[in-house]
Amino acid sequence: MAEYDVYMPLRPELLSPLQRLRPNLQPVISSLRLLICTTLLATPLAQAGNLLPAADDSHDLLNSQRQIYLEAREAQRHGQRQKYRQLRERLHGYPLTAYLDYYDLRRQLSRLPSEEVGEFLAQQDNSYLADRLRRAWLDQLAERELWQDYIAFYRPEVANTALQCRWIQARHLTGDSTALAETAPLWNVDYSQPKDCDPLFSLWTNAGYRTQEIVWERFNKALQGRSSQLARYLARQLEGENQQLAELHLEVDRHPQRILQQQQFQPQNQAMQSIILHGVQRLAHRDPVKALNQWGLYDAQQLFDDQPRRETQELLAIELVKDGYTREADSLLQQIPGFSNLQVTEFLIRDSLKQQDWQKVYQYIRQLPDDEQSSERWLYWRARALETLGEQDGDLMRPQDIYTQLALERSFYGFMAADHIGNQYRLGDVPATAAPELLLRIASEPASQRARELRAVGDITNASREWLDLSSRFTSEEEHIAAAQLANQWGWHHKSITSLATARYWDDLRLRFPLAHQQPIFKAADDNQVSPLLLYAITRQESAFAEHARSPAGAMGLMQLMPATAQETARKAGLPYSKSDLMVPDKNISLGSFYITEMLQRYQGNRFLAAAAYNAGPHRVDRWLRNSASALPADVWIETIPFRETRRYVQNVLAYSVIYGYRTGTTPTMLNPVEHDQNF
Repeated sequence: MAEYDVYMPLRPELLSPLQRLRPNLQPVISSLRLLICTTLLATPLAQAGNLLPAADDSHDLLNSQRQIYLEAREAQRHGQRQKYRQLRERLHGYPLTAYLDYYDLRRQLSRLPSEEVGEFLAQQDNSYLADRLRRAWLDQLAERELWQDYIAFYRPEVANTALQCRWIQARHLTGDSTALAETAPLWNVDYSQPKDCDPLFSLWTNAGYRTQEIVWERFNKALQGRSSQLARYLARQLEGENQQLAELHLEVDRHPQRILQQQQFQPQNQAMQSIILHGVQRLAHRDPVKALNQWGLYDAQQLFDDQPRRETQELLAIELVKDGYTREADSLLQQIPGFSNLQVTEFLIRDSLKQQDWQKVYQYIRQLPDDEQSSERWLYWRARALETLGEQDGDLMRPQDIYTQLALERSFYGFMAADHIGNQYRLGDVPATAAPELLLRIASEPASQRARELRAVGDITNASREWLDLSSRFTSEEEHIAAAQLANQWGWHHKSITSLATARYWDDLRLRFPLAHQQPIFKAADDNQVSPLLLYAITRQESAFAEHARSPAGAMGLMQLMPATAQETARKAGLPYSKSDLMVPDKNISLGSFYITEMLQRYQGNRFLAAAAYNAGPHRVDRWLRNSASALPADVWIETIPFRETRRYVQNVLAYSVIYGYRTGTTPTMLNPVEHDQNF
């Protein structure tokens, strides 16, 4: 479907009647031009018909509007009011004028009347900017203590915790006698709430709502949630025996070995049982065998409720498996009727895989919940166990039949199963389709137009927020699919990928695995003698082509490099470097490619070891290799990577390499012969 990269001016013969009108209608003409151009943003050629303009005129108009917007924004920042107003007058109908108006209002929000703010909110109703201004305006109203206005402007769908607290406070202060009763759910959480909630909490406490029972309940939540500072604060709010119990609880939290002194924990009541269970769980993280011994003594002494008792046993089992005490964990689990905890069982399966105890692998898989047993992951390992044991599964099929079934899937386990039996991969590439009128409607949405223009002028953060706001208002999968196609037409591949994922449409491989940044990726592959399929797979996994991505840990850009790693890589590669380079696609790809090549050289060309090192660090991969109980097959080593994130990362990179092979017209095996046959 054709798409035009410009706002399109009307043909002259269509504008001429308007142009003969009085000169003061020129702003209307400008608005009309941009309105129609905006509507045609995603119009296919067949629909655009004779309204199509000359391309040069279209680009000139669009670039002119963008430049005026940027100049107006700069004038705003520097307080050049006259220049700003002159520039603003020239932007009739341009989608980002709403941003100029928003910034203007924000700058003087503390002295604005409600009517002016209300006018903007009405004009931009149900938009990201309106929600953003409303939150800031509510903050101002609370600061001025204009509680009636606060209630009038409040909308629950845009409120954060602080605004919710002030809303209850506003209702109470304006005579709503039921308001304070709604405070408990905001107060009784396992973390500290914003200081803006403190006035409400004081009113609630003074009205007698905060009881010793609710303080004790929150104290326990805080400890379980590892909010130790909050727990210590709450302990001081308790009285008498409750305060003594809280101090003991805090002591056990800091020094869990205190539960070895059993004489201090004799009383049989719910509070004491909470302390014991917490102490056993905390001790299990440090010394699971010692915690298991204490658990046996306390379990015989106390009558714990079923649920917390089971949770403690399962946590003990996990910590025992982590430290290699699988026999003790297995014995403990035999005491739990109908045991089927997924996390614990997965730990046991992977430990059995490391030991290559295939009988136990099969036994533990059969203990998984039914839906997990039928997942691709555990079907694959069920077949591997049965094949190694030389047995046939009475409930399902022969191992060969399971592999054949799995080989129909486009996934890591599907490709592994296909390789195992020598079948071809099934890619299942089915392009998504959206009705042209739906695509046009979404392209014409103001939020869509703003997102496109914000991206064009370099404001990626607000562009992404507008796109998220637009998507949040969709009510059907078809709308998300149309949005994915629109984003792809714009070259905004990250949003195309995420929109398809929201629609849960997995089969359009062109949109989900775009061949973006071809020139720098293929150049980097050639420069470093590394497969471009691996570079594409890593980029797709790391950022899904979000050029300005930042991880919580600080990794940046397309290939998600940490600044320190990038700096060291640039030094080794003899490349100039500054931190801002990581947000430049070509430079990010160049540095990321050099680094993955380093990892490949370190691990003799093994891609899954190199990918694991790219994600978790080579020092961890070296340790995992040293700690292998015995020479493990490639699929077992990958499945037993200790970090869930890294395990998934490696599996995705390998599978994505196959898909990118298909996208570039090749059909590589997921594991090459050296990777497949080598033990680790």
